[in-house]
Amino acid sequence: MEAVIEQYTDESGVRTLEKRIAKLVRYRAKQIALKEKYSITLGLDDLVRIYGPSHARDKYQGNDVAGVVTGLAWTPTGGDILFIETSITKGEGKLTLTGNLGDVMKESAIIALEYLKAHSDIVGIEGDVFKRWNVHVHVPEGATPKDGPSAGITMLTSIASAFTQQKVRKFTAMTGEITLRGRVLPVGGIKEKILAAKRAGIKEIVLSVDNRKDIEDIDARYTKGMRFTYVTEMIEVVKHALLKEKVENALKVA
Repeated sequence: MEAVIEQYTDESGVRTLEKRIAKLVRYRAKQIALKEKYSITLGLDDLVRIYGPSHARDKYQGNDVAGVVTGLAWTPTGGDILFIETSITKGEGKLTLTGNLGDVMKESAIIALEYLKAHSDIVGIEGDVFKRWNVHVHVPEGATPKDGPSAGITMLTSIASAFTQQKVRKFTAMTGEITLRGRVLPVGGIKEKILAAKRAGIKEIVLSVDNRKDIEDIDARYTKGMRFTYVTEMIEVVKHALLKEKVENALKVA
């Protein structure tokens, strides 16, 4: 419960918490007015009836598929996890982006792909390969608009995994902005993102070294059992996140 309350500490979060409490009060008031039977205490079943079931996507989904990487996002109601999915098909190097993405997020995907083209040696593939494969980057739940630069290193890792067909490190999530120079920049909403990662069963988070101070400011209760890997360059992200092991039935990318 402490972790749930903690994510509502900023101004927008407080307003959201007030709305949730008001909904709970109205629910109880209705029961009293209709003279329905009810318990003085509220249990999990009551909360599900009032607020509905929790999001099924708020769980880590494994690393058995190439190109699928877990990212962390900030929303007005707190932190959340999101999945970046990249698939490649024979073609002429076309990039397709889907999932109701904003301009900044689209730019992150373009930067990630161009960086890999210019530094193909870091993932062990020939630069000409990018001319022979189309790239499709998708972020599920297309009904929800998504934007911001923090998915940059997630997109980078997703595209790299798709081209190498290598698995991504297990129980790992990441957040960080990227640049064409290969830098990883700090992002906001770290506390909320950490809480979302913990709820999802994430064990390790990759982020900019400039976000270290944000982690140190979080109560140790919420970071216990989690490992933080700090990076400054995009090449560090790829080398750390990609395992040498390839996925089952890996594509032959050449």
